[in-house]
Amino acid sequence: MLKRLRATTTALAVGGCSGPLSTLDPAGPAATSIATLWWAMLAGSVVLTLLVLTLLALAFVRGPRRAPGGTSLWIGWLGVAMPTTVVMVLLGFALALGEQTIARSMAGVVVVEARAHQWYWDFRHAGAEGEIVTRNVLHIPAGRPVNVRLEAADVIHSFWVPRLAGKMDAIPGHVNVLRIEASQPGVFEGQCAEFCGLDHAEHRFRVIAHDEAGWAAFQRGDQP
Repeated sequence: MLKRLRATTTALAVGGCSGPLSTLDPAGPAATSIATLWWAMLAGSVVLTLLVLTLLALAFVRGPRRAPGGTSLWIGWLGVAMPTTVVMVLLGFALALGEQTIARSMAGVVVVEARAHQWYWDFRHAGAEGEIVTRNVLHIPAGRPVNVRLEAADVIHSFWVPRLAGKMDAIPGHVNVLRIEASQPGVFEGQCAEFCGLDHAEHRFRVIAHDEAGWAAFQRGDQP
């Protein structure tokens, strides 16, 4: 029974690390930074949890006894200094990852206009012979950064492709810019991450990352 429970728990835990909407299965630089930060935060939380459990266990084992100077050690070092150190290390790590993402070269950046509606997305791409408009399918070149200019036609929505980048709101009357990039060609699922009405659960879209030949064909108007 215990072995079966362990196997089931492990399968559920591992299953949550993959899938079309998993943030722990990155396929681009921005998503990789987010996943790395998540694992670092998990490690920090494990350290703090073990500290708390250790202190709790010692409280039960030692009872009300107090050694000279012991209280200041536990409260001052293990109770304050150690958690503060862990949090500051995590904060510094997050800022360093963010700086790396922002500092990436702007050379070769592709710009796409994304407009959210209840409950679909319009994407406008620059083509060889003029603008190419698609619905619920965003086309990008693999291996190149893409700036998605987000806005909304009605209410606040949120653009999220977990395997390529973090989420960002699309707001009526305002333009937000999100940088995404796919390291390899492929198809990636996207989801509106802000409740936007009755059909919010179906407010999905797809990102197709093309290789060089596929991207050239798309820009000529040869949509798959």
